[in-house]
Amino acid sequence: MPGKVVSREEWETARRALLKKEKEYTHKGDALAAERRELPMVKIDKEYLFQGPGNKTVSLSDLFEGQDQLIVYHFMFKPEDDRGCPGCTHMGESLPDVRHLRSKNTNLVAISRAPIDKIEAYKNKAGWTFPWYSSGKSDFNYDFHATLDEAVAPKQYNFEDLTEDDERFKPDFKGDIPGFSIFLKKDGEIYHTYSTFMRGGEKVQPTMTLLDMTPLGRRLDSPGDFKLRDEY
Repeated sequence: MPGKVVSREEWETARRALLKKEKEYTHKGDALAAERRELPMVKIDKEYLFQGPGNKTVSLSDLFEGQDQLIVYHFMFKPEDDRGCPGCTHMGESLPDVRHLRSKNTNLVAISRAPIDKIEAYKNKAGWTFPWYSSGKSDFNYDFHATLDEAVAPKQYNFEDLTEDDERFKPDFKGDIPGFSIFLKKDGEIYHTYSTFMRGGEKVQPTMTLLDMTPLGRRLDSPGDFKLRDEY
């Protein structure tokens, strides 16, 4: 709820106090990002194949498109679904023009388990331009913990470790979850450097950040509250 009504002088005092905390938060974020860059890496020894536009088969190495770094967004879109997850759809609306990332030697792609024809249809409806591939014929989603079906989920992770305490952001099933995985290509080898799931990716969603500045806040019932632009 909004705060109480005060004089301009009282507001300035309260704002300066909050600004001090905001700067501390920023500095802690910078330190955390530096620590994230120092995480150990895991060499990828397994071959992963994906289906792209025209049902063309490509490898994990191909997804870099000549860049040294690759950001993968694990977009929830199951093979039996006709459209992507609403929360992931808002992430799709939030992703930047990939050319900005490529100018910094980094590529970005989305990957889902849905067949490529469904992915292409949904991508065209949304008007998105980022590359989007199907992993439906590979173990990629399972190996990188973006699909947690109990029968095949990696045992070294508990489902609760990858989700949030806030019940609004916790799936009511053990299946696909949204997240990002980061890869580095060095001397012809590929390494997995980082992954984050659920709310770990919301820092790149400008709608959330802007609403956080307002007195009424996000007012979200779920991450899927938002729609595609032509659906409002």
